[in-house]
Amino acid sequence: MALKGRLRDFSLAQLLNLVNLARKSGSLTIDAPQGHARLYFREGKLIHASLNGSEAGSDLAQLLTRAGKVTTDQIRALQAQGRARSDKELGLLLINAGFMGQAEILHSLRTHLLEIVYTIFTWDDGTFEFEQHLDPPAGCIAVPISLENIILEGRRRREELAELQTELPSLDVTLRFADGRGANLRNINLSVDEWRVISFINPRNTVTQIAQYNSMSEFQVRKIVSNLLREGLVEIVGTAAPAKSHPDLLGRSHSPTPLPEAAPKIQPAKVGKSIIHRLIARIRGL
Repeated sequence: MALKGRLRDFSLAQLLNLVNLARKSGSLTIDAPQGHARLYFREGKLIHASLNGSEAGSDLAQLLTRAGKVTTDQIRALQAQGRARSDKELGLLLINAGFMGQAEILHSLRTHLLEIVYTIFTWDDGTFEFEQHLDPPAGCIAVPISLENIILEGRRRREELAELQTELPSLDVTLRFADGRGANLRNINLSVDEWRVISFINPRNTVTQIAQYNSMSEFQVRKIVSNLLREGLVEIVGTAAPAKSHPDLLGRSHSPTPLPEAAPKIQPAKVGKSIIHRLIARIRGL
């Protein structure tokens, strides 16, 4: 019989502990107000995941191009050969063409898969069902990951998200670059994701829109924006018009602007000369 229940009674951490200790194989489906997720396990290890119908690894081309690992032209050239019908086939073509190594492909898939699971850790309510001996879709690349560290990191991120939500209660705010005089550039070390957020900081763009455009989770965008605010690189301009109230990822009621179904049209950043010159000078001095 399938194991069914509600997250309010049996948390994701408890479910993963059960799968880990019993070395279960199968599929865990979760339906919550925030979305629909499905996790796949083999002998107690996570091997695959999907979120809102988007399979982790079911579109390897999109994942790798978005991460900057390969170019769109490189993918098209391989797909033109007519043999890249699945992720496994595309992965082999990438390796044989010398574009990427096997370890790099697996690392990218693993990172993406973990972000899906950590997002689900913030869900408090919803229904779940575990069905034994169900495999992921054919052609997907399985990436076995031990559950012990996932559980620890998922709990840590959940606690950190609660703190970030206190610092930045709403994502329906717009940002602009500070004049630079209060910016702390001494220890700045911007990641690829931070540069992606910076590229669209504009008083016309809300943080919600920037996250949607860059396919970032609430945890990712909150952490990046909070760091930029602490360093004095950006400042809050205002708040977008409130939308219909609904609970946030921790179940608290607020009124955010809903995410659009498609990636929104947002404006690129207009960076002030003082701050960009200081950023360039800092990067050259690294």
